[in-house]
Amino acid sequence: MSRSGLWFLLVGGAAALTHLLVFAAVAHALWPELANALGFAVAFCVSFVGHRLLSFQDAATSVRHSLGRFAVTAVLGFGSNELVFVALLRGLLWPSLAALFVAMVAAATQTYVLSRHWAFRR
Repeated sequence: MSRSGLWFLLVGGAAALTHLLVFAAVAHALWPELANALGFAVAFCVSFVGHRLLSFQDAATSVRHSLGRFAVTAVLGFGSNELVFVALLRGLLWPSLAALFVAMVAAATQTYVLSRHWAFRR
């Protein structure tokens, strides 16, 4: 595994943990779909900073350019996440944390490919 790939996993893991912790902290007070969105928003910040400084530190794009591209990448990943989450939660009646975990894993590959080859293009 490349250094970039290892950092991507570590930063992604930190962002995923942030997402899960925020979700768990607010899920009792919000609809699960909104708690998921709030978790995503907080984790987005962790993810961008970590990926820019560690995973893709040799990016040839400016921070502003990368942020715009990464935002598009992240929103697409969140869209996939939310679709899987709602299907498992509402359609198959899974517990919310299990549904969220599977949804986050499902969106991770898409996010890596778009980040590596577009948002932080080298």
